[in-house]
Order: sequence, then structure tokens, then C-alpha cells
Amino acid sequence: MQTDNHARRILLGISGGIAAYKAPSLVRNLRVEGAEVVPVLTRNASKFVTETALQAVADHRPRTDLWDAEAEASMGHIELARWADAVLIAPATADLVARMAHGIADDLLTTLCLATAAPVFVAPAMNVKMWEHAATQRNIDRLRADGVTVLGPDDGEQACGEFGPGRMMEPEEIAETVTAAVGTPRVLAGTRVLVTAGPTREFLDPVRFISNRSSGRQGFAFAEAARNAGADVTLVAGPVHLATPTGIERVDVVSAQEMKDAVTERAAGADIFVSVAAVADYRPHTTHDQKLKKSDQESDGIRVALKENEDIVGAIAGVEPRPFVVGFAAETQNALQYAREKRARKRMDAIVVNDVSDAAIGFDSSDNAVTLIHGGGEVELSKMPKRAIARRLIAEIAALYAVAGQG
Repeated sequence: MQTDNHARRILLGISGGIAAYKAPSLVRNLRVEGAEVVPVLTRNASKFVTETALQAVADHRPRTDLWDAEAEASMGHIELARWADAVLIAPATADLVARMAHGIADDLLTTLCLATAAPVFVAPAMNVKMWEHAATQRNIDRLRADGVTVLGPDDGEQACGEFGPGRMMEPEEIAETVTAAVGTPRVLAGTRVLVTAGPTREFLDPVRFISNRSSGRQGFAFAEAARNAGADVTLVAGPVHLATPTGIERVDVVSAQEMKDAVTERAAGADIFVSVAAVADYRPHTTHDQKLKKSDQESDGIRVALKENEDIVGAIAGVEPRPFVVGFAAETQNALQYAREKRARKRMDAIVVNDVSDAAIGFDSSDNAVTLIHGGGEVELSKMPKRAIARRLIAEIAALYAVAGQG
């Protein structure tokens, strides 16, 4: 990891997909985050974005050709590969992903990818069918196995008119993620962090269940931030449609009981436990093996008896020895008061609370605003992207954990 002695130096690789038109915006966002940027275009990328547009916003002249004598004279490609603190490829087409996965170095960009020792990030952008193709998924898996961080892709409408995964992540989110990963102090180096994320599902019958609107984004962002800070991270995830962050052990669960079992099994080996998941408080008293039919119910509708699920955070915080315990609370009223009471009642070291009645920071939002409450005070974090929230929380929690360890 680099220090603050210089701006974070990023090689921005741009391949030939329609999302390349966003490259100038991505350069601007990287520079706002404090990065120094050298754009590197493939031959086809130049069909979607011009060198002139990139030159207007970048710190350095765009590079396009392995055989550019003038550019090589000022900074050769091997020197350029060593100069970088990170290599970011956005957009990364299916073709470029395939070439990288197989170690092909037939142009400047792929040669730099092989020559650099810096972390490499790719932001895929392609048609949904291309993304879902078995060959692409094999190539993505190979890149991840090689240590490449895959950013996205997002779901949504694509330039071809189809819907689904394949959209490149937005420039703001890419810039924030990469600069955070490259510049994050390793304040949790040597620690083991256990994180829960997402909702749980409590089944009434094989097709119906009780759940909530948690997307898992904040928990996954927290796991990534902990990893970037040097921690060995295990992520226990409820049913969500999110890719596993590189370098993180993921354990998939469905019900609250499954999540409790997974956490209990691993808590003794963790230094810090962060419960971000929105765990169902109740489950049906009876689970039916077959789908319930309307004809089986009383004339005035179905009645479901519920029983309380065991409290995961309380169970972990109530035993000794135990990890440093941080809980999350999603409230709709009197948020701070309820969170303070919950922290004390469950003996948590700290709790993070947000008001999910605000649609701008509630479930399914990419932003959040929270307050961290601990024994020594409270820290308010105003609205910002969830990855930024996670990064700030990691710094605060690491400081609290260090003080607790000294005590």
C-alpha cells in the first residue's frame, strides 16, 4: 500500500465498449479523489472517446500504442507499469477480460497488466448475454483467482436495449472504490473480522417467507473496507444478489438460525464482529412442508403464529471471551434513543444507527447517513455513498478496538 507521500497514481485502461464515453467523467472523479491519472486506450476505445477529450481532464497525455517512440522516450511502458499504484480498466469488455485471463499481451494495455506489480481493478461492461456466457464467467473467475478486483457490473438498461447485469458501475462509485482501496491505511492488519450482511428469510411453506428489504450493500461495503484496511474478513451473507468481494471468505445462509449457527461457529476466532445484517426478529411457529392452499384456510384469511428468533448480537456480546462487538440498528423513529438503549441492553462495544424512514438513505439506496455510538461518545456521518460510510466507520472502529485492546 502506498503512503501519502504522493498522489495515488492510477493507470486508467479504456477498452472498446460504448461505456468508454464515460471515461472523461471517470478521470475527473479520480482526480477529485486525489489521484494522478494516465489514460491508456486500446485501438477500439478510440472509436468511442477521443484522446483530446481525455487530455483535457487527465494529468498526462493519453497512451495508445506500444510502439509510440515519443511516449516511450519520456516514460517507457515498463517504467509506466512500475509508476502505477493501481491499474484500473473501465470499461473492461468481454474481449479484454478474456485476453487478461489468458495472459495475452498484444497491445500496450494488456502488456502493462502483465508488467505491473500494482493491484489491478476491472469494471466490466458488456451485453447481459455476453456477461452471463459461461466463457466470460470462467474468465472472470480466473481473474479473481489471480487477485484482480472485479467491480460490478451493475444491473439495468443497456445501450442495446436489454436489461440485466452488464452495465459498468457509475464513475463516481468506481473512483471512490479504487482510491479507497489503494489509499486506505492498514489499520486492521493482523486482525480477523467477522461481518454479517443482508436479510434473512423465515419460511412459512416452500414458497412463502417473511423477510425485509435489506439489499446487503452496506454489509458488503463494510467487508470490503475491512479487507482494504488489512483485515482477514469472513462475510456471512443472507440471500442477496451481490458478487463476493475479492479476498473475502463468504458463507451463504438463508434463515436467522442458519446465520446464528454460522456466526457462533466463527466468533471465537474473530477479533471484531460487526453485525450489519437485518435479521428477522420472528419466524413462523410452524413451517409447512407443502404450499398452503386458500381452500385450507379459514374463511376470514390465514393466521400465522410467530415465535422470536434468538438474538445473534446479544448471544455473542454476552459471553466471555468474545470479539469486539459492533451492531447496526435500522430505525424509523427516535433512532438515537433506541440505539443507545439497545447498545447498553445488549452489551455491545458500539452500535451504528440509521433512519430507514428516509428513502434517500434507507433500504435499496446507494447512500447512507449514520451515527456511531460507543461508550466514549457519538460520531455522526452525514449522507455519502455506502462505501464511503464503510471506510469512515472502519477508521473509527479500528481506533476503538485499539483502545479496548490497550485496556
